[in-house]
Amino acid sequence: MTRAADQNAPELNPEDAKLVTLARGARGRAGAAEGAAVRDDDGRTYAAATVALPSLTLTALQAAVAMAVASGAQELEAAVVVGPSAEIDAASHAAAADLGAGLVILAGPDGVARQRIHLAGDR
Repeated sequence: MTRAADQNAPELNPEDAKLVTLARGARGRAGAAEGAAVRDDDGRTYAAATVALPSLTLTALQAAVAMAVASGAQELEAAVVVGPSAEIDAASHAAAADLGAGLVILAGPDGVARQRIHLAGDR
């Protein structure tokens, strides 16, 4: 389970901690800068890593959202991005907001949650 490193790090419930684990796994398998995982409104999870091909570039969160949509998801409950960045980029924010994700958690490569971003009202 992911544990906070300090008092300022957000506490994660077990379902969000699972997303962190999935995102870390996707990042590690692909050797990518970022991994992401999302949970849809039915509780299904999808994980992906950054895609950087000559003909296609996706952030990890865009790729995870695309996987969810391709599997029939209509709405997201939560999303996690694991990587070195201290903030969510505009493309990832937009992808999560497109499916109404109410929450995006940013975590470091070590899996420690650093920031909780509420996207409510973006949809």
